[in-house]
Amino acid sequence: MLYKDAGVDINFLNQVKKRMGKKVSSTFKGKRGTVFGLFGGIYAWGENYLVSSCDSVGTKILVACALDKHNTVGMDLVNHSVNDILTTGARPIFFMDYIGFSKLSSKVLSQVVSGVVKACKKEGIVLVGGETAQLTRFYPDGIYDLVGFIVGIVDKRNFIDGSKIRPGDIILGLKSTGLHTNGYSLARKVLLRNYGFSTYIPELRCTIGEELLKVHRSYRKALEPRMKYIKGLAHITGGGFYDNIKRILPENCSVVIHKNTWKPLPVFSLIQKLGKVPESEMYRVFNMGIGMVCIIDKRHIKHFRAIKPIIIGEVVKGDFGVNLV
Repeated sequence: MLYKDAGVDINFLNQVKKRMGKKVSSTFKGKRGTVFGLFGGIYAWGENYLVSSCDSVGTKILVACALDKHNTVGMDLVNHSVNDILTTGARPIFFMDYIGFSKLSSKVLSQVVSGVVKACKKEGIVLVGGETAQLTRFYPDGIYDLVGFIVGIVDKRNFIDGSKIRPGDIILGLKSTGLHTNGYSLARKVLLRNYGFSTYIPELRCTIGEELLKVHRSYRKALEPRMKYIKGLAHITGGGFYDNIKRILPENCSVVIHKNTWKPLPVFSLIQKLGKVPESEMYRVFNMGIGMVCIIDKRHIKHFRAIKPIIIGEVVKGDFGVNLV
């Protein structure tokens, strides 16, 4: 089974984003906007860059609704957003959310917002507001959409855009907690045709529902003290290893990832086996147990040992992008 069979066409989405990128970048002419195509939108502001990002929880919402457990998806949303702007070296400043629904109880709304508030407090972000929209007959009753908007700041001298990456640099992988917030259309299609949400799976050491609601990890506290040693960061979300690492590589630099340097989390092995998903598709859709990739000079590995990274590959000369071997 492919992601496309579950209703998500990555190639189509990439083509759309490319066309949109050309239109959006045209608005930068004569303005202070500077970079398009990284994990956050970059806007020059004096000696700093303002970095912003917009994302959603996606179809993970359907898992929360099925289990009637809504206090973690807000945490997913904040942590995902923090990670995106962190890839540029930015410190988060404030956050806004959007919740859209047709018919939803106040209890559910309260749980959703409590998760957003909890994560914002943990990450030191001000929740400045948002939008709660009731759109009659637009969504199925009991289902909602959750979107987040984050703004951060980074001194121009500390900005990370991958331009300093060179052949010989090493690639560190930081472990994920699970699926995070990506690949749920495929994961649900595969897992739920074989199991129920309450099914306990020994290799997961939890139920299917508990596995699918594991909170997206924030890497800010682990990486913030080490930013000066980092040449590039890739948040492994939609597009997996292939698309996300490629977007931070300068010309004539590619990466080789050694798959045998870590063992994918059991949930990914289960999805691949049950869905007969090709291995290349797994690494394009899911994080496979590595939620953030750091590229550093190998001389600086001593500064990262305390956060227990895995050396998963190296930067090489060439323009082939990302090769998993």
